[in-house]
Amino acid sequence: MRFLNQIFAVTRLNILNLPQRIATSVVAIVGVMAVVLVFAAVMSMAKGFERTMVAAGSDDVAIVLRSGATAELTSGFSQDQTLIIAGMPGVLKDGDRPIASAELFVVVDVKKRATGKDANVPFRGVQPGAFDVREGLEIVEGRVFETGKNEMIVGRAAQQEFENLEVGSIVSLGRVDWQVVGAFDAGGTVSESEIWTDVRILQDAYRRGTSFQSVRVKLEDPGSFEAFAAALDADPRIDVDAFSERQFYADQAQFLSQFIRVLGYPITFLMAIGAVFGALNSMYSSVSARGTEIATLRALGFGPFAVLVSTIIESTLLALIGGLFGGVLAYVVFNGFRVSTLNGNSFSQVVFDFAVTGDLLVQGIVTALIIGLIGGLLPAVRAARLPVAQALREL
Repeated sequence: MRFLNQIFAVTRLNILNLPQRIATSVVAIVGVMAVVLVFAAVMSMAKGFERTMVAAGSDDVAIVLRSGATAELTSGFSQDQTLIIAGMPGVLKDGDRPIASAELFVVVDVKKRATGKDANVPFRGVQPGAFDVREGLEIVEGRVFETGKNEMIVGRAAQQEFENLEVGSIVSLGRVDWQVVGAFDAGGTVSESEIWTDVRILQDAYRRGTSFQSVRVKLEDPGSFEAFAAALDADPRIDVDAFSERQFYADQAQFLSQFIRVLGYPITFLMAIGAVFGALNSMYSSVSARGTEIATLRALGFGPFAVLVSTIIESTLLALIGGLFGGVLAYVVFNGFRVSTLNGNSFSQVVFDFAVTGDLLVQGIVTALIIGLIGGLLPAVRAARLPVAQALREL
């Protein structure tokens, strides 16, 4: 108890004297705050992209591509092949009709609102079953396009990010003028970055004949996927690969997320080194300014270990304050911040929001505490070893 009382007494004294060392303390706090802010900002980009992609996936929906294709752009099917896929065991039916959508995916140039520069935007031709395959998709403005007409609907995220996609607008894409007749919400998923139209019209506009690039099917339940995939493999008329929708989008998100992390962690590490030096400077200044005070405490019977622990606590406390400020600032500034980036698999833009999640904030705070611990250790050792007689002669 005596040891703990000593630590408490010295720590309390250190904290009460912080206003006298406000300049060096602020430097340490700001350094740690910057580390946590940058860490949370960079990693929230990866989190937001992952959330946008993976949230679009469902375990009871399968995506079928041509064998060997890793993205829709490199896949291709004839109309007969799409009918074979939709008729496989395990596909949910509405009466006698399989719930499926054979789709065509092209990339079109649309200007960004913020910069006016061209961006690759996914333009998807779908069949009526697309709205049954994708749960949670809702028309929030206007109406659904009519089959056989040059009409399209746009995702809410795409509408907000790109120019001339308001309901009622006329957009020239390919060889056709299209009318925007509706906007849809898909819960913030990757589908909201897309433009949709009748697949037959899109085939004609881009001279694709009767070809398709993917088939989405609604399964009877998540457990039906294995039987569905096995039936596809056993059919000699087709050569395809099947993916659960969730896994497909997780794979699509993996490259960019890893790339962001490969950049983010080294940047955070380098900034953390700078913050450690800031903490060292602050704590060395603190120890130097309190040399006589520390010696007096030692002369009164306070042990060197109590002085060491209290100095580390002070450093860690300053780092914690910086970490909390950095986390709060990152959440206020970046959480929900909307951007678009190129998805390397589809060569098209994906609109997503930064996501400053709880686990990122926890990681940031832990990083701050490590910085405080390392930055306070050497000054704490110096304080504990400070010669009592030498310091007292300065009185």
